[in-house]
Amino acid sequence: MDYVIRAIKESEYPLLDNFIYEAIFIPKDVAVPEKSIINNPDLQVYIAGFGTQKDDCCVVAEVNNKVVGAAWVRIMNDYGHIDDETPSLAISIYKQYRGLGIGTALMKRLLIVLKEKGYNRTSLAVQKANYALKMYQDVGYEIVDENEEEYIMINYLQK
Repeated sequence: MDYVIRAIKESEYPLLDNFIYEAIFIPKDVAVPEKSIINNPDLQVYIAGFGTQKDDCCVVAEVNNKVVGAAWVRIMNDYGHIDDETPSLAISIYKQYRGLGIGTALMKRLLIVLKEKGYNRTSLAVQKANYALKMYQDVGYEIVDENEEEYIMINYLQK
């Protein structure tokens, strides 16, 4: 499948509402939440006012002129928060475009952009049962902490 990875356009920031919803990991046998769950403050921290903070950065994947995935960071007090110098990463691909390498390409591009901007590392939190764990490890994330449900991971960009 042909796709393009590029910086998000300001006019596309509202798409992050869809992508944060798509990013929610739903274990087997668990009901899919209503879309209104994105209004939860724990999720709004990823998207509210995106583009207004100096550390906000996002790349998107486009297929046939349609944005089908996004990977973004910002410094925020989220599940994967390490410190106020380390941006936390979120990534989401529409279901029908998963498993095609688009997520890996998005992450690799975003990591290059962050390194070029001078960041030393980026973090994320991932549920232990999430199939994306392997992808995160494949692009250089290492487990640095965990709780009962999640791993906290860091990618050291300046290695």
